[in-house]
Amino acid sequence: MVTLGCADMAAGALSAPAARAAARSLLIKATLADLPTAPAKRRVPLFADYAEEFWQDYSPHWKPATQRSSRSRIDQLLVPRFGDLPVDMIERGDINRWRDSMAERGGSFNRAIPIMSVMMQYAEKLGYRAKNTNPCRGVSRFKRDLPERYLSADEYRRLGRVLAEHDGGNPFVVPALLMLVYTGARVSEIATLRWRYVQPPRLQLPDSKTGPKTIYLNPQAIAVLDGLERRADGLLVFPAIRREAPINLGQYWDRIRRKAALPDVRLHDLRHSFASVAIAQHIPLATIGKLLGHALPEATARYAHLADEVIAESADRICSNLASAMGIAA
Repeated sequence: MVTLGCADMAAGALSAPAARAAARSLLIKATLADLPTAPAKRRVPLFADYAEEFWQDYSPHWKPATQRSSRSRIDQLLVPRFGDLPVDMIERGDINRWRDSMAERGGSFNRAIPIMSVMMQYAEKLGYRAKNTNPCRGVSRFKRDLPERYLSADEYRRLGRVLAEHDGGNPFVVPALLMLVYTGARVSEIATLRWRYVQPPRLQLPDSKTGPKTIYLNPQAIAVLDGLERRADGLLVFPAIRREAPINLGQYWDRIRRKAALPDVRLHDLRHSFASVAIAQHIPLATIGKLLGHALPEATARYAHLADEVIAESADRICSNLASAMGIAA
């Protein structure tokens, strides 16, 4: 019990009006004490400091290869550009100026901005930025003319002859390359293939660039695998020659492609060529996307122009035959 005043106005005692005012103040304080208070605003770090906080929280959820490439871009591109800015002060204009400064390095910008966008989204979740203020949203990427190389029938024949004659020391080189040709798989998927993933008529990969993946085996690919001695389930199908490590096809490919007079053909072009042959056989793009393991239809859409060319050629042949039947000169 708190006494604020008394009737006889003893020395040092409050008057009744003052006591009532003090009582009201105490009641207000007591009432407010039970109500939730606004949380104190978090101190917003500079981007350079936040980059380390983000890395500690977020990077463990990335694959090792993604960690390596993302760390490099954060250190070499993002921190030098935005490091001195508080995270909540980075605006759309800053991102656009950065984009303009990267005009000669468009590919680097295109690969770095998704990382910056994820960092800004995570900053919102940490309370460093207001919700829905990601300055990277809607920023356009640089358009790039990606090299597209497709092997012709004659080039396939030249490659086949070289592979048939190849003797490079590692007996797994030619079978691995043939698997790339016959399946359209990524180089990493064949190089890291283990016997337990080989479940004819398919390969069941527990992980790939787009997550778990099924690669469908045609008779030619099955024949390649049947020609190998099946090792223990946990071992690689195509190991390096002196140790149990994934085969490095790149170190052999340069010599092989030169002997085949295909100096501009990359290993990844075997995947593109698989798609082009499928299109020439009138296989729908959606089916090709399944065969290649594309997670999004947009990834397969890059081959749409090939499908248009095949349709146009078919139309030309049909009309030529019709004109010939009617005795009209083409």
